[in-house]
Amino acid sequence: MDIIGKKYVFLTLSATLLVVSFVAIGLWGLRLGLDFTGGSLLEVEYQNDRPAVEEIKKSLESLSLGTLAVQPTGEKGMILRFKDINESLHQEILTKLGPGAKEFRFDSIGPTIGRELKQKSIMALGFAVLAIILYIAWAFRKVSKPVSSWKYGITAVIALVHDVSIPTGVFALLGHVRGVEIDPLFITALLTILGFSVHDTIVVFDRTRENLHKLKAMEPFEVTVNRSVNETLSRSINTSFTVLLVLLAIFFLGGETTRYFSLALMLGIIFGTYSSIFVASPLLVIWQKFSLKKRN
Repeated sequence: MDIIGKKYVFLTLSATLLVVSFVAIGLWGLRLGLDFTGGSLLEVEYQNDRPAVEEIKKSLESLSLGTLAVQPTGEKGMILRFKDINESLHQEILTKLGPGAKEFRFDSIGPTIGRELKQKSIMALGFAVLAIILYIAWAFRKVSKPVSSWKYGITAVIALVHDVSIPTGVFALLGHVRGVEIDPLFITALLTILGFSVHDTIVVFDRTRENLHKLKAMEPFEVTVNRSVNETLSRSINTSFTVLLVLLAIFFLGGETTRYFSLALMLGIIFGTYSSIFVASPLLVIWQKFSLKKRN
């Protein structure tokens, strides 16, 4: 398969998806969940008829809950969001909602913990990216021709940005259209995507390194890269396919809590596999050609 020969087709597709993702993130941003913003979430289900949203708001008016958001869910359910509260106020709310309201879930997180969690999540992502760059630069330190080792690291990081940005853009869209919120599981999914994506890219780069040593510059660099990508193609697709089967089972059978976690992972694995085959290696070839042209 002439992947390198059609590199601009694949790169154009990736660039288009990236632009759409960045636009979605810029326009709507991510809808942060309770874990990051702080506050309380109460989910109840009514055994009989569910009262109207305005009726619930009126019954809780005297409790000074701050900004109260009431969202119907399913046929008889209701999700209420309000400020961080203590246990006695929690019980008062249940009393006001009446005996017909059965509590399914109650979470209350202070604003300080929410901010701390958000900061730690950003630090975790930043640390992971930095560690990956350093590792790839070290792993490919003996490869200097025709492409310097650090260029493998930079190219892998560009592929990582591709793999993380597209799922993030999809979740920005889902947050705008369906009110999907991100939580620590989403950050876990992004970290997993980083690890999976770089692993797959390194496998392809490693085969390129082996072939460069074996062939000793007997053929152009782009031919060696295309050969290496094709030699690892079935391995990349088969590995990703088996992981996707597991994630599909979690998505459909795992319940509401893990549904969007598995969706984020599925998107990351699909685009991570795509980038390791159709983005990282073609970029390496383009960079090598550009450097060669500059020298001449």
